[in-house]
Formats: sequence, C-alpha cells, structure tokens
Amino acid sequence: MQNNIMALFRVGGQLLRSVTESRTTSLVALYHKNVIDHYENPRNVGSMNKNDKDVGTGLVGAPACGDVMKLQIKVDDNGKIVDAKFKTFGCGSAIASSSLATEWIKGKSVDEAKGIKNTDIAKELCLPPVKLHCSMLAEDAIQAALKDYKLKNKPEEAVM
Repeated sequence: MQNNIMALFRVGGQLLRSVTESRTTSLVALYHKNVIDHYENPRNVGSMNKNDKDVGTGLVGAPACGDVMKLQIKVDDNGKIVDAKFKTFGCGSAIASSSLATEWIKGKSVDEAKGIKNTDIAKELCLPPVKLHCSMLAEDAIQAALKDYKLKNKPEEAVM
C-alpha cells in the first residue's frame, strides 16, 4: 500500500516511486481528468534565480498535509508576467493546482494576476472539498510571488 501512495507524489515533475499499471489506474480514478492531465504533464516545472530583480518568488506550505509549493514569476519592464515556474512537493491536486496557476498567470499584468482566486482553480480542476486546500495554496503562492516582486521593485506598493 505504501508504494501506491508514493506514486501520487512528485518532486520537480519526477515520480518518487513507480507502481504497476493496474494499481496506478485504480488510483488515477480518484482524480478528475483535468487533475490527471496537469499531474502527468505538468506545465512550467522549474525554477528561476530568486535574486533577479524581475523575479518574484512565493513559497507556501500546508502543515496539515505537508504540501509545499514554490511558484515564481518573471515580470518584464511593462509589468507583464512573461514567465512562470513552479516546484511542488505534494499530492496530485497540489501539483495540478500549481501547474494550472502558472499557465493562467503567464501573459497577465501583475494587477490582473492578483485576481486569480482559488475558487477558479478548484472549479477548473473539479477539486473535491477535501482537496480545496491545494487550490488555496496555489492562490497563496501567486500572492506571495507578486508581493516578493513588488518588494524588490516597488516597496511602497508591497502591502497587499
């Protein structure tokens, strides 16, 4: 049973442990197809130099379940988010929430990105109530990355 649970965890997009196909199939059935898509094909996995002035980094965690999310944004001179990366240690829903969040914030202005809410992420991924904390973490990670960026560039606006 321990191997089955381990198969649902990724670090930087890599499975920690693999299991047989029949067991993976039975576990995958617990997740909506949108979660499975982002879990099996995570978008924007990676990291940027957190010391770069045009990079904002958000690092958040949920002590209750052990999920940890790092989400980074790269902002151009016009205030547009031109790139986003994440690394998440957690369940399939946490990884999917991070992946979706990075897709949604790319191309948005810093102010537009503030408007992304966990309820929108949860709705898109069809998260059950027991997994809503994953979408909340993704929203918190976005907000933390935006705040970090503003602290580096516009400290007077960093109070959100």
